[in-house]
Amino acid sequence: MSSTPSRGHGRRRVGLWRFVRTVVLDYRYVWWVHLVPRSGRVVPRRYRDGDREPVLLLPGVYETWRFLRPVADRLNDRGHPIVVVPGMGHNRRPIAATAEVAQRILDAHDLRDVVVLAHSKGGLVGKTMMVSTDAERRITRMVTVNSPFSGSRWARVLPVRALRPFSPRDADLLRLAGQREANGTITSMASRFDAHVTEGSVLPGAVNLEFPVDGHFRPLGHARCVAMIVREVEAGAGSAASAEAS
Repeated sequence: MSSTPSRGHGRRRVGLWRFVRTVVLDYRYVWWVHLVPRSGRVVPRRYRDGDREPVLLLPGVYETWRFLRPVADRLNDRGHPIVVVPGMGHNRRPIAATAEVAQRILDAHDLRDVVVLAHSKGGLVGKTMMVSTDAERRITRMVTVNSPFSGSRWARVLPVRALRPFSPRDADLLRLAGQREANGTITSMASRFDAHVTEGSVLPGAVNLEFPVDGHFRPLGHARCVAMIVREVEAGAGSAASAEAS
């Protein structure tokens, strides 16, 4: 379990060939998600079924729940109901507003012992819920994949409004980083190299694990990584197995 400052920790420089290969493999997965037939874009009815802990899906910016589908399908097969936030779209709204929308779903359905499964921006939304909106403590823990807890330098370079909240200097991001009371119930999983999350995904006080692959999106569809994510969702943050692997 890491207790070191997250800023810059996990930042890794790589050669041009590795960078290009990482991006190509990353966006092969992105295209696979987008090319799914229309019938595969509907939330499966079976996601409502299951007698184990419900799992709330929080995708990243410009993503839909389908980016998390390979993991969600596996978890649902193992007895977990899967919660998709209606109207979340491509997750371009402000982090705090998205957290409130997701929280209303948990409250409306009186869901308890919820595990959040988040990718990228979704991890910031999930942590915001844990420290701010989840007054009744419906969420027990969260597993994140390549979340920019310390931001990304791309947010300062690219003139895109939806990316501004990821600036390492953003006041809201810095405030969220200082709210560490929930970190002990979070497992932050990160790739060996992530071209998108330049500052790394290490979260002080959390269980920090590394995937055996490169890429921002690739772990979501990589068989070995999917198995690792499923294991962490079911193990719970702070478990002995997780601590030994961090």
